This record gives sequence, structure tokens and C-alpha cells, in this order.
Amino acid sequence: MAQKEIKLLQQQIDKLYTSDFELDPWKKYTVVLLERIFGSETEKIKMIRKIDFEFSSWSLRDASGNESYEEKSKREAQEILQAAIDELKTFGLPDMSIKDQAEEALRALLNCLLDELKGAQVKQLKAILSSGESDEEKKRKVKEILQSLGETGANEVLANMLFLPETRTVLLK
Repeated sequence: MAQKEIKLLQQQIDKLYTSDFELDPWKKYTVVLLERIFGSETEKIKMIRKIDFEFSSWSLRDASGNESYEEKSKREAQEILQAAIDELKTFGLPDMSIKDQAEEALRALLNCLLDELKGAQVKQLKAILSSGESDEEKKRKVKEILQSLGETGANEVLANMLFLPETRTVLLK
């Protein structure tokens, strides 16, 4: 069974109720755990990322009179992680085949690159890749976009790509 994973998720639940709790570091750590256990496309990660302790007048009005908005958000986070624990207890670890891992690594690599490009560059890249031009011409234009990052920017993108956990998983097999 997935005892180590369950223990880690339970520790994250416990951290929700410590006196020195901070939401952003907790969310980042939790997302890393969930990605490792269930893959980056799991709905659990999307739900964790949406959790926020927003104290706007609207959220204060929407919060019930019996609990603060922060308590409601912590309860929601606990439910998400408890569902993940229950899933692991019932079904065990998901089967992450080599193909799934490779697809995940590719997706992570592309996201790493897209994070470094400006919005206009991403649009330009998509237009180039979907154009009817020859592969040679497309490659030339993509190189121009990458050169616009400069040597430092391109090296940073490449280093970030190689240090992604998904990349390491595939490379080190």
C-alpha cells in the first residue's frame, strides 16, 4: 500500500492547524506531493491552487457566521487531502507507466519554456508551428524566437528544464 504517501499527505493536513501556518508555502509543498503521487494533471492540484484566504468584503459576507473564511479554506484543503488519502487506501498508487511519465515530462518541459516567453512570443510560436511552411522554415523561425531570449535566458530555460522532477524521472531511468 501507499503508506509513505498517506503519511506525507496526513502531515500536510496536520500542518493546516499549526500556529505558524503559512498558506503559500503549504500550497507549494502540497502541489509537489500531489504531482509526485497522482501526476500534474490531477484535479486535486487545481483545487489546492484555488484555495485562498481572501479577506475581501465579498468573501467575508459569503463566509458563514460560525467560522472564519480562513477556517473554511483550511477545511476545504483538509477535505481535498483526505479524499486523496482515501483514494490511496482504496485503490493504491496510480500506475504511472513510462509513457505517462514521458508525457508528463514533455508537458513540464513545454510549460517551462512557455513560462519564459512573453505572451506575444507564445502567440508567434503557435502561429509558426501551425503554419503550412516547411519544417526547415519553421525551425529557423523558432530559433529566432529562442535567440531573442539571449544566451543567459536560453541557458536559464535549459537549466530549469533539466532540473524539473519530471525530467529527472525520465532521464534517470
